[in-house]
Amino acid sequence: MVKRAISFGIRADYVLMDSWFCFPTILAALGKYLPVICMAKDMPTILYQYKGKRVRLSKLHSLLRKRHGKAKILTSAVVETKEGQQVKIVFVRNRNKKRQWLGIVSTDITLQDGEIVRIYGKRWDIEVFFKMMKHYLNLERETQLRDYDVMIAHITIAMSRYILLAFEQRCHDDPRTLGSFFFVCSDEMKDLSLMEALQWILGLAMEKIRSAGIVTEDVALALVDSIIDIAIDMLQTGWRISRNNIAMAIS
Repeated sequence: MVKRAISFGIRADYVLMDSWFCFPTILAALGKYLPVICMAKDMPTILYQYKGKRVRLSKLHSLLRKRHGKAKILTSAVVETKEGQQVKIVFVRNRNKKRQWLGIVSTDITLQDGEIVRIYGKRWDIEVFFKMMKHYLNLERETQLRDYDVMIAHITIAMSRYILLAFEQRCHDDPRTLGSFFFVCSDEMKDLSLMEALQWILGLAMEKIRSAGIVTEDVALALVDSIIDIAIDMLQTGWRISRNNIAMAIS
C-alpha cells in the first residue's frame, strides 16, 4: 500500500503504526520508502542489540538510566534490530497506568525524543477518523469485498463522504477556519501585480516583434510607451472613481 501511494504521487513524512505491526521485518521493509514511527511491543521473540547484548524491550528499559521526577519522557536509546537496522526507542510514562511505561520506535534516529512522541501522538486523530468512518459512514459494513481494487474503491467512496461532512461542519461551526485556510494557501503563492503582469506581457511581445523584424526598434518602443500611458490613465481613473464612491457612501 505504501508503494502504491508513492507511485501515485502521494507524499508523507512518516508512517505511523500500532504495536501490531512493530516487527523488525516490517520496519526494514517500510524503512526503504519512508521513516516509520510505531508503538513497540514487549515480546520475548523481538530482541534489540544494545551494547553488545541482545535484549527484549523490558530488559532494555531496565538497563537505561531514567529521568528523575515526573518527566513524561523517561529515557531513550539507539539500538539495532535483527535486520541490522538502527532504530531509536523512546520510553515514555504511561499516563493511564501508574508505574508502567510505553516504548515508541523510530527508524529516523536523528529525531529528538520529544519530536518522536509528538509525531506519534497524531495517531489519535487518525484513530478517531477511522472510528467515525466505521461507525457512521459504513466503512467495512456496507459490503463484503475480496478484490483489492474494489476495496480501494469502497474506501475512496467512504472517505469522500467524510470529506463532504467535514467541509460542511467547518462551514457551519467555524467559518473562520475557511478564511485562515485561504490565507495560508495564498501566502504560498506570490500574486503578480497588474503592472508586473503588463510588463511581463509587453516584454514577451517585444521579443516577438524583434524576432519578426516587422517594425523598427523605435516604433516598437513608442508602441509600448503608448500602451503603458493608457494603462496608467485607466488605473488612475479607476482609483478616482472608487474614492468618489467611498466618499458618497460615507456622506
